[in-house]
Amino acid sequence: MTLKVAVVVGNPKPNSRTLKVAETLVEKLLTAGSYELTVIDLAEYSDEIFTWPSETMAALNAKVAGSDLAVFASPTYKATYTGLLKAFLDRYPANGLAGVTAIPVHTGGDLAHAMGPTVTLAPLLVELGAVVPGRGFYFVAGNMDHLDEILDEAAAQYAVNLTRSSRVAGYVMTPSPIEPVASSR
Repeated sequence: MTLKVAVVVGNPKPNSRTLKVAETLVEKLLTAGSYELTVIDLAEYSDEIFTWPSETMAALNAKVAGSDLAVFASPTYKATYTGLLKAFLDRYPANGLAGVTAIPVHTGGDLAHAMGPTVTLAPLLVELGAVVPGRGFYFVAGNMDHLDEILDEAAAQYAVNLTRSSRVAGYVMTPSPIEPVASSR
């Protein structure tokens, strides 16, 4: 069985360093050939991201919601993620990412906002039902020459967290279907 993986990048600049970081993280984390990768560079959809309804955006949202793993990446803007990424995520209903393992990633100029992906993006992903396997990942854009070694370390930490979670998953009881609760109104 092939793992379904999505990379969603909210950088307004297409083919950005943020995209390179997110794609490389996936390459470092997963065994080559074991996954099917969908890359959504939101800069390519900026003319349609605020169009409601949009078949194109709905299809992209569905593709990500059907993924096993999704990396959501953004450059740091005003100590948080871009409006482009927020607009994409706002299209999901409550629990719209249920069952998706999600890794929040930010890039920035220095370490001043290193907690950004953990304290701003991770809570939004969890609110949408995703499972976040540890701290968000922050990459200082000036370190592109050291991308491989920095991402080797990050991927190793995510691998530990994911492996331990999968061990627990093997012992989880199969849930019974939840019956809707009758409203008292």
